[in-house]
Amino acid sequence: MSEVVTGEAVVVEVRIAQLSSRALAFLIDWVVQWAAMITAFVLVTQASLVTDQSLATGLLILFIVLVTVGYPVAFETISRGRSLGKLALGLRVVSDDGGPERFRQALFRGLAGFLEFWTFSGAPALITSLVNQRGKRLGDLFAGTTVIGERTPRQAPPPEMPPPLASWAATLELSGLSDDLANTARQYLSRWHQLSPGMREEIGLRVAGQVSAQVAPPPPPGVPPYAYLAAVLAERRRREEIRLARARSASPPYGPQGYGVHQGQHGIQGSADHAPPPPPREAGPPRGEAPPTSGGFVPPI
Repeated sequence: MSEVVTGEAVVVEVRIAQLSSRALAFLIDWVVQWAAMITAFVLVTQASLVTDQSLATGLLILFIVLVTVGYPVAFETISRGRSLGKLALGLRVVSDDGGPERFRQALFRGLAGFLEFWTFSGAPALITSLVNQRGKRLGDLFAGTTVIGERTPRQAPPPEMPPPLASWAATLELSGLSDDLANTARQYLSRWHQLSPGMREEIGLRVAGQVSAQVAPPPPPGVPPYAYLAAVLAERRRREEIRLARARSASPPYGPQGYGVHQGQHGIQGSADHAPPPPPREAGPPRGEAPPTSGGFVPPI
C-alpha cells in the first residue's frame, strides 16, 4: 500500500501493482501487439504485389508505429489507464495525484515504452521498477503516473466467539488494545490454517502475549492462543457494533434535537407547541391607524 496526495490535499491509500502482475499484463499486451504486427505484415506483403515497393514499406512502418506506440496510447486514453493486459489483471494507470490518466501522460508512456521494451528488450523498465519505491518504470517517471491494483485481496471472515469464553470475554477491558495489534492478531487468525504446527504455536504465543499485556483480565488457564485471540477480537467487534447502533439511534434524523418531534402525528404542530407565546395585542388600534377589517388587514390611512 502507498499513500497518494490528491490535488485537494486529501491523502488516499492505494495498492501499488506488483512487478509480477505488471509483467504478466505486459506479456498479454505483447502477444496482442505481435499478432497485430504479423497480420499487418501479411496484408502489406499481399498489397506489395500490386503496389509500389516504397508505398508498401511506408505502410509497414506506419503499422509498426501504430501497433507499438498507438496501441497503448489509444487503449489507456479511452479506457482511463487500462490496456487489454491491465484490464485482464485488474490494473490501472493513474496520475501521481490519484486522478485518471490523461492523453499527454499516455503519450509519454507510449513513447518511453517503445524505447524500453522494443529497443532495449525491457531492461530499463525492469531495473527502474526494482529501484523505485512505487515500482515505476521510466515511462511512469516521465509521465508522472503510477500503476495500481484495483482488485483487493479477499478478506478472511471475522473470527467467531468460542462459546466457552463468551462469559469471560464480556468482562474484558479493551480500551488499551491498539488497532495495529488487533490487525496483527487478525492476520494471524486468517493465516492460522496455512501455518505449520510449530509456527502456529510460536507466533500465537507471541501475539497472545502482546495482547494480554494490553487487555485485562488474563485468559482462563489452558486456553490456547488461537481461541484467546478469537475471543478478544470477537468481543471487540461486538462492542463496536453496539456502539455504532446506539450512535445511529441517538442521532436526530433532521436538524437539532426536539425539532419535528410531533411532526409525524400533528403536522407542524410539534414545533408550534414549543414556540413562545405571541405578545398580547392592545385592545384598540394604535393612534393614527385605521381599525382593521374583518379579515385582519389594516387599510392604509
